[in-house]
Amino acid sequence: MTIEKGQAWGEPGRLPDDGVVVRSNAEANAVVTAARRERRPIPVLGLLGGDLAHTMGATGDEARLRSDDALTVPVDLGSVLVDGRLHWFVAHLVVRHLWWQGRFVVAMNADHLGPMVLAPRAHPNDGLLDVVDGRLGVDDRLKARRLVRTGDHLPHPDISVRRTSATQVELDRSTPVRIDGITIGTARTLSLRIEPDALTCVI
Repeated sequence: MTIEKGQAWGEPGRLPDDGVVVRSNAEANAVVTAARRERRPIPVLGLLGGDLAHTMGATGDEARLRSDDALTVPVDLGSVLVDGRLHWFVAHLVVRHLWWQGRFVVAMNADHLGPMVLAPRAHPNDGLLDVVDGRLGVDDRLKARRLVRTGDHLPHPDISVRRTSATQVELDRSTPVRIDGITIGTARTLSLRIEPDALTCVI
C-alpha cells in the first residue's frame, strides 16, 4: 500500500543478509535492472547515497542499516519505454539538452536531482510521478539555477508539474534521456508509469 496522509511510513527493520547496499542512484538502478532483466525478485536495497536516499533522509551510515535503528520502507519504481525497450528508474528520469536549452521533461520519484529540489512535493511512495515540463530562456535559467536549490523555482509560468501514475511524452525533436544519472540514448516519444511498492528499502 502506498503512503496515505497521516499514516506512518515503514517500520523498524534491519537490512536482511541478502540485501544489497547501494551508494548512488546508478548503483541502485543497476541492481533493479539486473533483477528485472533476469526475471527475479528485486533484493532489499540498503540506501547510503544518491537522490532517493537523500529524499528519504538516509544517514550514509552502513552500520545503522544492520542495527535496530534501521527503518524498512516500501518505495515506488518508475519505468519508461524508449524505442521499444523498457527501463526502470529509482529516483528520476531526465530528458533535456545541454545547459537545459529548449524543452525539458523530468519525471521524479525523489524530490532531489543532485543539489536541486526539483520536485518539492514528490514522495517515493505516493504512487505518483511528479513530471516537470518546461522551457526557459537564458535569464530564467540563470534565476532558476539559484532558486531550485531550495525548491523556490515553483510556481513558474513556463514550468508545469503534473502528478500522475502514467503518461506519454511527445517531443518535437530527439532529446538525450538519462535515468538515475545514466544516459540511455535519445528519444522523441516516452511512455512513463509508476509501479507502486515495487521496492523495499532500508535507511
